[in-house]
Amino acid sequence: MHAMQYRITLPADYDMKIIRHRVETKGPLLDDFPGLGLKAYGIRERGVDGSPVNSYAPFYLWTAPEAMNRFLWGAGFQGIVRDFGRPAVEHWQGLAFARGPAATAVPRAATRRTVAVPDSDDPATAVDGALAQLRERAGAEGVYATALAIDPRGWELVHFTLWEDVAPTAEPGDRYQVLHLSAPGLATLPEGRQW
Repeated sequence: MHAMQYRITLPADYDMKIIRHRVETKGPLLDDFPGLGLKAYGIRERGVDGSPVNSYAPFYLWTAPEAMNRFLWGAGFQGIVRDFGRPAVEHWQGLAFARGPAATAVPRAATRRTVAVPDSDDPATAVDGALAQLRERAGAEGVYATALAIDPRGWELVHFTLWEDVAPTAEPGDRYQVLHLSAPGLATLPEGRQW
């Protein structure tokens, strides 16, 4: 499993109806994309859920790196580059994935939290602690699914969780509204630890 996200920050006065329309018309195009576990079409709106910015920030879980490459070098991502410029694409190696008690619902919210692994910490111990957090979060009410991944270049963990309705206010991290979920390979994302 590979996790990926690009975050496009938009002007403060940007009409987010444009992004909503874009997702409504283009989102279903990936509903059967081979090798895509899931894509959550996330947005943040300035002043909503504490967001200081407007942004379009889809989050992906890929079942195979070849599928991620096919997307990045294909027409879908080229449309993003054409319309918004080339965003930085963050990506992480998958560590774990789990479905939650709301796995049969349609997720409407997401949270993304990144945590740096300090130089003084043993990476394996940090990952074990993050895995324990994932298992706990996976059992929480309203969780559709949750994933944990790491960028070993910068030693950054990312916790990504999809929620049936809204994320609990105590849940740390950036909060997103999920406008659409493409999940053609959801059933093929292995649950639990990825090694």
